[in-house]
Formats: sequence, C-alpha cells, structure tokens
Amino acid sequence: MTEHGHEALLRLLIAGGSLVSRRTLLQTTGSADAALALGVAGWRAHGCTPEQCAALERPDSRALALAQRWLQQPDHHLLACNHPAFPPLLLDVPNPPLALFVAGEPAIAWRPAVALVGSRSPTPAGRALAARFATCFVEAGLAVTSGLAAGIDAAAHQAALDAGGCTLAVIGTGPDRASPTSHARLQARIASEGVVLSEYLPGTAARPGHFPARNRLVAGLALATVVVEAAQRSGALITARLAAEAGREVCAIPGSVLNPRAAGCHRLIREGVALVERPEEVLELLAPALRQQLPGLQTRLATPTEQAAPADLPACWANDADYQSLWRALEYDPISMDSLITQCGLTASEVSSMLLAMELAGIVVCVHGRYCRRP
Repeated sequence: MTEHGHEALLRLLIAGGSLVSRRTLLQTTGSADAALALGVAGWRAHGCTPEQCAALERPDSRALALAQRWLQQPDHHLLACNHPAFPPLLLDVPNPPLALFVAGEPAIAWRPAVALVGSRSPTPAGRALAARFATCFVEAGLAVTSGLAAGIDAAAHQAALDAGGCTLAVIGTGPDRASPTSHARLQARIASEGVVLSEYLPGTAARPGHFPARNRLVAGLALATVVVEAAQRSGALITARLAAEAGREVCAIPGSVLNPRAAGCHRLIREGVALVERPEEVLELLAPALRQQLPGLQTRLATPTEQAAPADLPACWANDADYQSLWRALEYDPISMDSLITQCGLTASEVSSMLLAMELAGIVVCVHGRYCRRP
C-alpha cells in the first residue's frame, strides 16, 4: 500500500464510531482512497454519522502523524479488511476489524493456530500446563495464539517461542504500547519471531472495553481455544464463548475442585465443551478442520521456485521449494526426523509443520516416530 493509501485508511480509522458504517464504506468502494473521494454525501449514504463525517474531513493530525511514524519502521504493516493478506478467519468474527496494525510477518496469521487462554494469576501447575500444551502445538506445526496478558497468555507465548515455533499476540492497545508494561520485551520478541496484531491506532492506551473486543480476535484467529485455568468470572470465558459462537472447537483442562482458578474450566465442561488432559487430544479434535484449511493455506504460503517439482508431489506444494526438498528426502522406508532435518537444511519446527500437513493430506505416515511416504 502506498503512503497515500495508508493515509486514506488511517483517516477512516481515526474517524472512530461504528465499525459497520466505515467497513461498509471501504468494502463497497474497494479502497480507502475511493471511500474518501465520495465526500460527505457519500459517507452519509453509507451510514456514517455527522461526527464521523467531520472527522473524515478534518482528521486528528497528531493521531495521523503518530500512526504514520509507526508504519515507517521496519516490519510494520497496516492491512485493511479487504487486503489480500488480511487473515481470512477474522472476516468471520462478530464485527470484524476495519484494519489491523501488524508488527512482524503478516503471513504467520494465516497459519493454523490454537488459542491458549486463562487466568492472569495462575497456579504454578497451570503455568506449566500452558507451556507444555504450547510446546506440543508448535512441535506439531501449529501456531499458538493468545492475548499477551499476564499469566497463562504470557506462559503460552514464551513457551512457543522457546520451542522455536510461531506465536501470535493480539493486544488491546495500540501496537506501540504494551499492557502490562512489563511485557514490553516479550512483545518485542514476538514481533521479531512471530507477529503482534492490534486493531487500535498507535498511541492508544489500555482501556477496559478493549480487552473483550480483543478476545474476539484471539478466538477468531484460532481453530480451537483451550482454557487452561479460569475463575468463574474470567476474560478467558469470554474468549471461549466467542470461539463457540464462531463454530470453533473449545476445550478446557480440568483442575482440582479446591482450586478457584479451575472453577471456570469446570463450568465450561458442564456446559459441554471438550474436556482435555493432553495436547494430543486437541490435535485429534482439530484434524477435520486442518484438512479443510490445508489446500488454501498451502496455496497462500507457497513460494515459487524454478526447480521442477517431483511428479508425484501434490499440486498444492508443487511450487514450494521446501516441500519439494522434504518430499525428495522421504522414502518408502521410515526415516527419522533428525535425518530429514539434516538432509533438507530446515529447522525442526519447519519439518514438523510440513510433515503434519503431509500426514493430514494422506501422503505420509508416521511409523514408530519415523516418517515415510504412504505406499
């Protein structure tokens, strides 16, 4: 997007008020530039209020300059909801964002993900469970999504990064703020190794109403939401409800009846969400959704290559050099993952992710921890 295009989209964001009218304006006209060119009569015809029209004509210059400065920094992006790189799963959430500020690699938001959420003051056991589940998910090739809050969220993000995997943090402040402020270093690491997403303009401070809104994006980006520990009144339960309303899997880990931080999980289980004790149980629940998402994901993330693809490699990976390399390394006799990593020159996380995709596509099988082509 050009600098002028950024300015037009920023003016739509700065106008505030109902997302519906501004999103309709953008989607109907096709671009922020075209939307602004309609003028007051056109804006009002699309449902904009007099206050929004006034703000579109005379945007807050300070807010505009702050956002433009943020976007000038490396690996900072602004994606409108009709941009090709906008995460498609977020278009299905209630009241989708008009645009996203993205710090990091936008393509990571397309990866199949599991949301891990829970208490801001977890028990040591709860924190360890979050880390264990996050590690297992990234080793299986999935991304881990959460809200970068204290407690379970931070434990899940940290474990995903430490395991060499991908993590997505959806924050309830502007992309230049951290809440809590003690998470500034973790947020910077996620932006460097994963991706940080916000629908709020740079400079926006933490406000209570922003966090339930953020939760709809955490749930929307994930194929499943796992609640690790949550009290009876917890933001994690909001995320779980929103995930269920979006038709996604919702799972809860049970705890001691003496632990008040497990009461919310027990309530969810009574209401019918899946009780899980091991991360592998979540992966089993996700298999159908992953099979459905796989073709579009591989098409989106494929990297063109001039090297001819093996004739027997499925078309969705025909232009992906890494998948070609892995497929050539696989034989009909089982081979260890360490050997595949050595032969392909890829990381353990990358090979694990690709092997999972190939297993779900039915062209690879795992035999006692070793991998081979399906006969």
